[in-house]
Amino acid sequence: MTDREKDREHSNGEPPYMYIPEAQKYEEQGKAIPAPPFELTDKPDKRGKTLSKKESSKDDIIPDSLDEVFIRLENEVGYKVSFDIVVREMTFGDRRVAFFYMNGLAKDTILTEILKRLTYLHADEVTGDAFHEFMNLYVPAAQVEKKEKWNEMLTFVLSGSTAMFIDKEPNVIIIDAKSFPGRNPEEPSLERVVRGSRDGFVETMMMNVSLVRRRLRDPQLRYELVRVGERTQSDICIAYINDLADPELVKSIKDKIELVHIDGLPLADKQLEEATVQRGWNPFPLVRYSERPDVVSAHLLEGSVVVFVDTSPSAMILPTTFFDLIQHAEENRQTPFIGTYLRWVRYLGIFSSLFLLPLWLLFVIHPELKPQALEFLGPEKVGKLPLIVQFLIVEIGVDLMRLASVHTPSTLATAVSLVAAIMVGDIAVKTGLFINEVILYMAIAAVGMFATPSYELGLANRIVRLILILAVSIFHAPGFVLATTAILIMLCMQRSFNRPYMWPFIPFDYRAMWNIIVRKPVLKNRSRPNLLRPQQSDKMPRSE
Repeated sequence: MTDREKDREHSNGEPPYMYIPEAQKYEEQGKAIPAPPFELTDKPDKRGKTLSKKESSKDDIIPDSLDEVFIRLENEVGYKVSFDIVVREMTFGDRRVAFFYMNGLAKDTILTEILKRLTYLHADEVTGDAFHEFMNLYVPAAQVEKKEKWNEMLTFVLSGSTAMFIDKEPNVIIIDAKSFPGRNPEEPSLERVVRGSRDGFVETMMMNVSLVRRRLRDPQLRYELVRVGERTQSDICIAYINDLADPELVKSIKDKIELVHIDGLPLADKQLEEATVQRGWNPFPLVRYSERPDVVSAHLLEGSVVVFVDTSPSAMILPTTFFDLIQHAEENRQTPFIGTYLRWVRYLGIFSSLFLLPLWLLFVIHPELKPQALEFLGPEKVGKLPLIVQFLIVEIGVDLMRLASVHTPSTLATAVSLVAAIMVGDIAVKTGLFINEVILYMAIAAVGMFATPSYELGLANRIVRLILILAVSIFHAPGFVLATTAILIMLCMQRSFNRPYMWPFIPFDYRAMWNIIVRKPVLKNRSRPNLLRPQQSDKMPRSE
């Protein structure tokens, strides 16, 4: 332990203003330890130096001189060093004014109109209270805000706003003239539907919340904004319907987000999930991601809470369960009968991706366990490699092909598929390294994994399949039973924001389980899931 750490421990966590040996001299002489010359605070400045509250508050004041403002901008944000930092100084009505903004984040047309309007001012039109007159009379902008603190001003400007400094005024006008680089909404590649809307979230949070607001014209819809990250100051929006969502759930999510102390969130929602959920090494996702505004709107109407992170084209739906992750919007775009059929086919594919390969390997090792109807299962000949080695190589090979397809340009994707399917698979079987059954069942399992709506859940199911294959190859039938039981117990013990992960299977809820098995008609689905503890459980008035 270093001297500084010992001093901090001696002072009950407070940063000491003198080292312990110096303080002991006063104690040995029977003298009281003198009070510090200033009151300390734990908040360090950007250089890592701990400031006093007096010094910290002084640095946060906006200078009333434009020359001092320019000096601080040079020292703190790199004005005259970074080429994208723009400071435009002009004189309006005998009053020096400076506009500070980031080139590329501010809308030039709006700023040009503001400058054009201010050029008509005469000296006699600007009196002693210049700040009040500029803000309320002369600046023709829809959204303006007064700021008195330097750090708040920097955060707004770095977020795309424009700061307007007025000489001899200790305040600043924040003009909302943002223009973020972005793309137009388009259909998400992971959540495609045959029928339905083709718009999806983009990397601009304002666009995303507008897409949801367009579908939910409810005055009770709330968008609360918080910032996380000492350096990135990432904008995070917590969305919920005020008279539906559980207030305790909303408060719990807000508290967890506000407790996140991190340098930044350059990877947006994924880093925020790890910082708030803290699932450790558990491979199963405890958060549902969606890039579709209609899916997010539907969950908000159920009573869920949705978290948007700026620069991310997806939203986090909280809380979630295992069965939420295996449902898709396409089921609700078809008739109830067809939607139920599609749901069962998807469930069958997910079940096959988990248990088909381990069960087939178990029947090959112990043929006496096979039912008579499945006597045809089993290889006619064994390849040059052991079955467990074949399974592991094929599993890794499928992952390599998936990674190659992600990193390969779209024009070469067809060539990669041909190489993987014909050259690798066919030649590996003909040379005797693999048997046909391994390739066949692995292909079925891969299709089942790709049919899983949640990409994260599909990857977790692959890990589970590998564990089951290894357990069967080492411990045979007892290994399969014990591994399956252990994984099920682990899932039942998981909680997503204090909600059971395996609901409605455990704890069992008959009505909710029936809604998962069968896609009920809209007018028959009258109640919200009690897992979310909504303030209003009924979706619509019940008929007399």
